[in-house]
Amino acid sequence: MFEDVVIPLDQWVSVFVEWLVDNYRDVFQMLKWPVEQLLNGFEHGLNAIHPLIIIAVVCFAAWKFSGKRLAIFSAAAMFFVGLLGLWEDTMITLAMVLSSVVICTLFGVPLGIMAGRSDRFEMTLRPILDAMQTTPAFVYLVPIVMLFSVGNVAGVFATIIFALPPIIRLTSLGIRGVHPELVEAAQAFGATRWQVLMKVQIPLALPTILAGLNQTIMMALSMVVIAALIGAGGLGSPVILGLNTLDIGRAVVGGVGIVLMAIVLDRITQSMAQRK
Repeated sequence: MFEDVVIPLDQWVSVFVEWLVDNYRDVFQMLKWPVEQLLNGFEHGLNAIHPLIIIAVVCFAAWKFSGKRLAIFSAAAMFFVGLLGLWEDTMITLAMVLSSVVICTLFGVPLGIMAGRSDRFEMTLRPILDAMQTTPAFVYLVPIVMLFSVGNVAGVFATIIFALPPIIRLTSLGIRGVHPELVEAAQAFGATRWQVLMKVQIPLALPTILAGLNQTIMMALSMVVIAALIGAGGLGSPVILGLNTLDIGRAVVGGVGIVLMAIVLDRITQSMAQRK
């Protein structure tokens, strides 16, 4: 039935991406530059700092927001990752995650606030976020490589697309979850829209926003292995190398590093949201 009527969507997409590469490559290189500088800054900075200082900072953050037990676990996890010979790869992965999360926060929180305060904007944004969350990551790796080439920067762009929706959705949810009577009370006392946002809505929505940040971090970490397929370094490289060579030991070691890092970051950010 459908053999004679087939929509050539694959050809249209290929032609469109090739047109973008041919005509707007300079624009994409301009977009690539700030991300590359941010990533290089995090990567060089983390690798330049002594491991004990980084471990101490992570332990202090864990103790500050959660308590002694998480601080001890974080120290043990970081030392174990170092003893596995994965410290440099861990710092590369952490730099990629931090770069992705910073960009997701800079764009996601304002978009979430706009979606939380405007039904029309939220309805416009919803199908875009649905597409970003449901499209398999492997699908947009090819256009990302064509537009930004291979490497860590391309991995960061792929991570941003994958990890951006949660912080937008939960920021919008947090803003909408503020009780209308509180907003009306602030307006009754003469507060402007900006004052209502900064003094009432954002403080009350902060736990939900931090929960969105937590989900963004977790989704960014889940992209580590996939990003390694397009030349990104970090903890995904041992997993991909182990897969290609059927070296299960190397793949497991990389996976353990990712799991430990995810647990530490997850517990710290969850504790931040609960304290707020």
